[in-house]
Amino acid sequence: MKKHALKAMPSLKSDEEAEQFVESADLSQYDLSDFKPMRFEIAEKKATLNIRIPQNLLDAVKVKAKIRGIPYSRYIRSILEQDIAT
Repeated sequence: MKKHALKAMPSLKSDEEAEQFVESADLSQYDLSDFKPMRFEIAEKKATLNIRIPQNLLDAVKVKAKIRGIPYSRYIRSILEQDIAT
């Protein structure tokens, strides 16, 4: 059986376009290799945490968060979530 080249994902500009695409497309025909898992921030955050850490550690955390394109507090929360999940 001959393998067909996978199609590139189209650029979807709205939720409606995305919903219509997913409902009608055969996703097995598309190249999904660049997709990454995504977590949704659903749970309400009522608790706060205040800790003292060395400035150089905070600076390093901010650099890592910037590389990931997220606020540093969300980056810290994700590290905590990952550690608790294991």
